[in-house]
Order: sequence, then structure tokens, then C-alpha cells
Amino acid sequence: MSRYKVNCGFVPLVDSAPLVIARELEFAANEGLDLELLKQPSWSALRDLLALGHLEAAHILSPLPIAMTLGLGGFQCDVDALMVLSVNGNVIAAGNALVARMRAQGWHPDLTDAEAAARALEAVAPKPLRFGVPFPMSMHRELVEYWLKGRDIALELCSVPPPMMAEALTSGEVDAFCVGEPWGSRAVDAEAGELILTGRSIWAFSPEKVLAARRDWVAENGAAAAALMRAVYQAGRWLHEPSNRMIATDILARSEYLGLPADVIERAMTGHLLAQARSLGTAVPGFLHFHTGAATFPWRSQARWIGERLARRYGLPVEQTAEIARGVFRSDLYRNILGPTGIDLPGASEKQEGALVHPTAVASSRGGLILQPDRFFDGEVFDPAGE
Repeated sequence: MSRYKVNCGFVPLVDSAPLVIARELEFAANEGLDLELLKQPSWSALRDLLALGHLEAAHILSPLPIAMTLGLGGFQCDVDALMVLSVNGNVIAAGNALVARMRAQGWHPDLTDAEAAARALEAVAPKPLRFGVPFPMSMHRELVEYWLKGRDIALELCSVPPPMMAEALTSGEVDAFCVGEPWGSRAVDAEAGELILTGRSIWAFSPEKVLAARRDWVAENGAAAAALMRAVYQAGRWLHEPSNRMIATDILARSEYLGLPADVIERAMTGHLLAQARSLGTAVPGFLHFHTGAATFPWRSQARWIGERLARRYGLPVEQTAEIARGVFRSDLYRNILGPTGIDLPGASEKQEGALVHPTAVASSRGGLILQPDRFFDGEVFDPAGE
């Protein structure tokens, strides 16, 4: 078997698990890959290394390959999202003083009620409300802006690297933040603030991180890209088993990956979050997905949703931008590479986003695919056909 060397960047987050497991449990080696994982301090550093060719692939924010292809936030570079690495996994936290004011207005802590949390925040938010997100082109930003749209809140978004969120909250640099785990839990443990909501309460099945690679590298190294996708898919399937997540937690805790106590990482892996320091914790079903419900499938409707929002934010032609975005999420490549392995593929590459309230059986290649609820908290449905 030919062996391929692949340098893959990641930011230390729980949702890097499929890549970590692909390497550590030799799913990658069994596919003929020498997978080198390179930890990066920020999303901007990872983006630049990928664009400049120092990385072949990356664990990256789902909107970022689209933004890079559009030339937003830096020089233009065609980047493909080969597959989704993780669904959901984000938390929203607020500083202690802000939480106290929300409680004084009658708000009762509930990680699942996005409407109630938005109303309480609107009643007491400072002007401006400084909200930390890890990067300007991120699902964190999309979720926060979607959640607070139409509210009487002067929202000021601040970019803060995930490991620095607790410090930013303590220093007053931000009043609240949205971040992937375990960095929300670290802020809770540091008593910098409390969790007030999870990202899945805003959009129940949102693509959080994707496996990305430059388009020219994929074209020139098709066998290596295919091997990487197969290895990561197998790792995600392994992670789906609850009995495996404790092993994954111990691996992620190592210094070369997250370098944090295993009990903090375990919260995200099991969906049992501590909203306040020294609390008993709250179970959040569906907090983080790596496999179930076609979680790794790169839906072009999700790419279009992201593309339309980027177009409106940056003054780009909406339809043209949306079409470019659709081409970034490579459902065609996913089908061609993973289909022959016998997995159950969706019958379509687009769907109405937000339409599923309950687990729903859909047309698929093997007839057994059940999609998970993907509801937006306000009941809106995004139709990629524009109908």
C-alpha cells in the first residue's frame, strides 16, 4: 500500500476528536496515511498556513472555507469542505454581573430556551453588548447574530481565541461569548461566568467544524484525500459509541492535543454540562454529534445558508455567492469516495434547513437513514430553492 504524508492543522477543541482518533487508533495508518496533527493557537494562524500550503488539510470552522474561497478576510484561496467533522458543540456564557441582572429580571437558568435567554439579555444588556466569538467567519457568529436579530441590543462582536475566552470575560473585554467546548466549561470552573445557552438551542443541527483542504491539493492528491476522508469517517463512527467516549476523553486530554483535565473534556463528550461552578450539571441531549443522522455529510443547503449570510454581511451578490458556497461543500466528492464503502447516503444533497422537529426517515441509498431534528429556535425554515 502506498503511504501518504498529510499535515493537518487543528485548534485545541473537543470537536477535533475525529482527527485525533483517526491518528491515535490508526484508522489513518490503516488507510495508508502518515497523519501529522499540528496544533494551532488561533483560527487565523490555521487559515493562513492552509492557504500558504504549509498544511494539506485542516479542522476548521464551517464558514471559513467558503469565506476563503470568496476572498474574505485575506487573500483568495479555493478551499473545499470535504466533509463535516462535528455538529453542534457550542455554548454561550455570560459574565457573573450580567447573569445576576438577568436573574433579577426573572430569568431562570435553562440551557435549552433560546427565546427566554434572548428576552432576558435584551432587558439588561449594556450598550454595546460586547460578545466574544472565536473568529469573524464562524458558526459562533452566525448563531449569535441569528439568535439576537431584531432585539434591542447593540451587538459588538469581538474576536477572541477559544483558550482566552475565560480571561476575556474576567477582564471585562467581553460581556458574553459563544465558543466550542471545553472553553466554556473552563470559564465556568474559573468562576468567570455561567453558561446560559447551548448552540444547539439556536439551531438544533448546525455544522460546526469541517475537514477542509485546498482545492488544488485535492485535485492533485485524490488518493490521499480519499484515504483521509475514509479514516475520519471511521473515527466519527467509533466516537458515536458512548462506550468509546471515555477512551477518547483520555486521549484528547494529552498535552499534544487539548492539554486539559479529562473531567472538563468529559462534559462535552457526554453532553453533561455544568452551567455554574460546583453545580450538579445539566444533561443536554444531542449536544455534540460526530456520526448520527448523516452528521458528516456536507449538505449544500447548509453551505448556501452560510453563503447567503456572508453575502448580505459583506455586500456581495447573493445568488452568485450562494452558488460559490454550494460548490465548496463537496457532497459530490463525499458520495464518490464514501459511497463505495457501503454507508447510507442521503438521496439528495440539499434539504430544507430547520424543517425537522422530530427524527425523520428520509430517502437514502440503503433505506435506513434517519435525520435528527434541525429546528431553528424561532421556527424559521430555510429553503435552498428560495420557495
